[in-house]
Amino acid sequence: MAKPTWAQRIWQQGVPVAVVLLGVLLAWYLAAWGMNAQGAIERVLDADAGYTWQELFTATMTMERPLVPAPHQVAMDFYSSLTEWPLDHPRNLLFHVAVTGQSTLIGFLMGSALGLLLSVLIVHSRTLDRALMPWIVASQTVPVLAIAPIVLVILGSLGFSGVAPKAVIAMYLCFFPVTVAMVAGLRSPQKMELEMLHTYAATRWQTLWLLRLPAALPFLFPALRVGVAAGLVGAMVAELPTGAQAGLGAKLLTGSYYGQTVQIWSALLMSAALGLALSACVLLLERLSLRHRGGL
Repeated sequence: MAKPTWAQRIWQQGVPVAVVLLGVLLAWYLAAWGMNAQGAIERVLDADAGYTWQELFTATMTMERPLVPAPHQVAMDFYSSLTEWPLDHPRNLLFHVAVTGQSTLIGFLMGSALGLLLSVLIVHSRTLDRALMPWIVASQTVPVLAIAPIVLVILGSLGFSGVAPKAVIAMYLCFFPVTVAMVAGLRSPQKMELEMLHTYAATRWQTLWLLRLPAALPFLFPALRVGVAAGLVGAMVAELPTGAQAGLGAKLLTGSYYGQTVQIWSALLMSAALGLALSACVLLLERLSLRHRGGL
């Protein structure tokens, strides 16, 4: 069967996405109209003089501090942020993306390395499996909002500030999916494959490198995509209790302090875009890695 062309792929994948996007935008506009109507009547329109539904709709779509900003208001805030301010200015969203992205990537690398190390130890030691796995699972039952202030205070007393504490919080959320997925992946080779390497007198580390790790790659990359998204959440949460002046979490906090709902929504959408971009990078790495070993 012939592979679909790029035009066919765009039609098959792009049309459903576009339909969903249009539905979301329509629901968003309706929500903005309904949620902002009362505020528009009280602050913008003259209820005694009367008004038409067109005037009410226009008022709800142009409020300075709406309860739910309309999509075009968020888009205009995006555009003004990216074009009217230099990249190193706190009003430019890309400035905050760079700050949060740095903490996320460092925490992601640390969490992935920790998850890989723990998974190797668990697979090769039944004692560590019984001792570590319950605590690894239990660690994720503690809300990150409760962990973040404790970690920040402890690391701050040790002289660590800036990126390091936020990266540790991101690592805390990253290591769990990598550990669980890699334990399953490293245990995925069949007994016959392990016995074949045993007949060649392969050591544990040779078995790990030649058999277990290649077999675990399909398990690793989906966990990395989950981990990088969780790390972004951790980095943003870590910015909240510190009163940071930079980062998407700090942008959300500043917007809530001053009632700038449009800025809050802009930061939320930018964080979603950052998460999608990081996940896409992991997906690209997955395709390249699996293609070199014949997986794609």
